[in-house]
Amino acid sequence: QLQLVESGGGLVQPGGSLRLSCAASGLVWQNYAMGWFRQAPGKEREGVSCINKSGVAIGYAESVKGRFTISRDNAKNTVYLQMNSLTSEDTAIYYCALRFAPLGICPMSPTTYNYWGQGTQVTVSS
Repeated sequence: QLQLVESGGGLVQPGGSLRLSCAASGLVWQNYAMGWFRQAPGKEREGVSCINKSGVAIGYAESVKGRFTISRDNAKNTVYLQMNSLTSEDTAIYYCALRFAPLGICPMSPTTYNYWGQGTQVTVSS
């Protein structure tokens, strides 16, 4: 019933920007957190950023702080990830995920998330 759909990926030159979107459908009146994760070939899936329902709890990986910004529009059940100053190290498949969070926390561990989108490819190359 609950579905997550990512969009906004693509090919961008180093130093460029992209904005990813994740639209959730089938949500109910529950507290939850949503996050962005990425996985490059041969590497483990890692947390990029997360945000809880209220938007008060926000987390970023150290590698993206100052470059990426997460935001949400609760009216549209959509979370965004603005990515600036992109480098080749950012090349990966980016996934949107959701977990129910009754305490209103914002975890960054992939194993704590219950629902996942199909992913969107981000490629940074000249």
